[in-house]
Amino acid sequence: MKKALGLICLLCFMLNVNAQKLKTSQDSTKVFYDKIFKSLEVAYLHKKDFDWKKLKAETFENLNSAKDFKSSLKEVKVLFDKIGADHSKVTYQGKNYGSTVDISWENFSKQWMTKFAAKPQFEAKVLDDKYGYILMPSISFDDFSSENVHKIAQPLYDKIAELKTNNNLKGWIVDLRFNTGGNSAPMLLALYDLLGDNVVWGTLDGNKKLINSTKLNKGVYDQGEKKPSYIKPKGELIDKSKVAVITGGLTASSGEVTALAFKGRINAVFIGEKTMGKTTSNMVVTLPFDAIMPLSIGYDCDRNGNFYKQIIPDVVISKQDNFDDLLQDKNIQEAIQFFTKK
Repeated sequence: MKKALGLICLLCFMLNVNAQKLKTSQDSTKVFYDKIFKSLEVAYLHKKDFDWKKLKAETFENLNSAKDFKSSLKEVKVLFDKIGADHSKVTYQGKNYGSTVDISWENFSKQWMTKFAAKPQFEAKVLDDKYGYILMPSISFDDFSSENVHKIAQPLYDKIAELKTNNNLKGWIVDLRFNTGGNSAPMLLALYDLLGDNVVWGTLDGNKKLINSTKLNKGVYDQGEKKPSYIKPKGELIDKSKVAVITGGLTASSGEVTALAFKGRINAVFIGEKTMGKTTSNMVVTLPFDAIMPLSIGYDCDRNGNFYKQIIPDVVISKQDNFDDLLQDKNIQEAIQFFTKK
């Protein structure tokens, strides 16, 4: 009898624990999605276009079938697809949840695919003893402090400054073909000498009115913060030197912001393919349980307030890459023609 009673007590305990887990999971899911909806209603670029009460009801009805909190995250994609939030996502425990991008890989050359698979890193070197070449890849990180941005940007800037100081170069190539995004601050700080003390990009609201501008000023990346990111500049600026910006079909987000920074700059040409079209400004929302949500809150614009859904090159070159011998790369050959043209 005691043994049977013990088994019954154990069974009741297990049922109670499972009920507590389920309750905790449901509570966690509610807290999590409440924060997502609050952020969307307050800050999302297209917040005025949707019936949030209806969307929230639909979402929570779908969430009733989720087994646990982690499985509930599949609903993020459903929600983001409904509202067209294709440049936003939720990141939780190293995984991303949100809309997916369909990429037509047949649009890329074999040379590009090989280089992309090798996860290209930053490069700064001289081509043919005459031209500076900078490959600016994606740069992503979680610590957005000015100290960390400085730590990332300064070595990149120093490599470019060294080329500037030690060579008499006739032009500069900024290659963004592998820049799928990340954080634009270290990218633009590294390119400070080429951009100079100027407004480099800005954000427009839903009505395409300017709401803020980002400036470079004596090596400081100024977005109006109390403690901005920075690099320590060396030598003279080369912000009037000829620059060729190479873009590709996977140039996106912060890669597009980096390209935008050269729009309106004298002696700049754009070569390659049109960019992906992720030209919306994102803020990072902190969510419960150490999750984050980059959320589109505005449109990216150039120094003159112009918005581009995609950046269209001045000279269109497609699938003529050569990363084994850059001087045989058609994009770079076009850049050299620009540099040598009077």
